Order: sequence, then structure tokens, then C-alpha cells
Amino acid sequence: MEKLILRLEVAAEWLGRTVAWATLLMVLITFLVVMLRYLFDTGWIAMQESVTYLHAAVFMLGAAYTLKHGGHVRVDIFYQRLGLRGRAWVNLLGTLLLLYPLSIYIFVVSWDYVRESWLVLEGSREAGGLPGVFLLKTLILILPVTLLLQGTALLLKSLRIVTGADRG
Repeated sequence: MEKLILRLEVAAEWLGRTVAWATLLMVLITFLVVMLRYLFDTGWIAMQESVTYLHAAVFMLGAAYTLKHGGHVRVDIFYQRLGLRGRAWVNLLGTLLLLYPLSIYIFVVSWDYVRESWLVLEGSREAGGLPGVFLLKTLILILPVTLLLQGTALLLKSLRIVTGADRG
């Protein structure tokens, strides 16, 4: 079980650290868009759309990394007062009752939306925009999958603590 937890967490860590570089790229592109617009009175729709694409990638691909590092919203006023086992119970129940159902729901309701986009290889509605909207929409399916994988690592770690198999 420890190897599975490690593999799931390594994947979330790698993905999170990799996608973090997109934030730097997003800042640089935004800077370039502003400079082109105000200094040279020009710009490209594709460049502006790329910032939106990168923002979506950071948000959706970084969610599992954020979960791994405890960065998602929870009612910390109660959580922080709990001991190790109490926190493990909250994580266990939260994963089973909230994270899993919500992730599955997002995947199921998004499937046709993403599939339709792939069927027509959907591109930007803007002239000169980026052609890969179908790729962007695919992130909607990747989000719940990565959350389910990291949720499984959290669930297994919590189970080990709750059952007494892991004291630290």
C-alpha cells in the first residue's frame, strides 16, 4: 500500500511542479500582450487566448497538487483542533463522501461536452484564435481523474492512521 501511495503522490507532485511553470509563462505572455497593445498598438487574439489556456491548465492540472499539500478549503477552525486520528477521519470521510462523488459527477456530466468538442476538433470562435479548444476542454476530464488519484492516496494514508497501521 505504501508503494501505491508514494506513486500517486509522486505523480501529483510532478504534475503540480511542472504546471507551475505555466504561471511564469502566463505572466510573460500577459506582459507581452500589454506591451504590444500600448506601445505598438497591435496584438494577436491567439496570444491573448493562450493566457486563458494556461490559466485553465494551472487551475485544473494543479488541483491534485494542491490537495496533496492541504491547500484546498476546509473548515480549519475545527480541523486544526483535531488530533492525528481525528484529521484522518475527516480526510477519510471527506474523500469518500465529497471528493469522490464530486469528481465522478464532474467527469460524467462533462464527458459528452468534451466528446462533442473532439468530434468537430473545436477551435476558437475568434478569427486568428487558437485552434485547440477541444484540447482545452479535455482538461475538464483530466481534473477529476487527477483528483481521484490523489484522493486515493489521501484515503489510503488516512486509513493507515485510522486503523493504527501508521502512527505518524
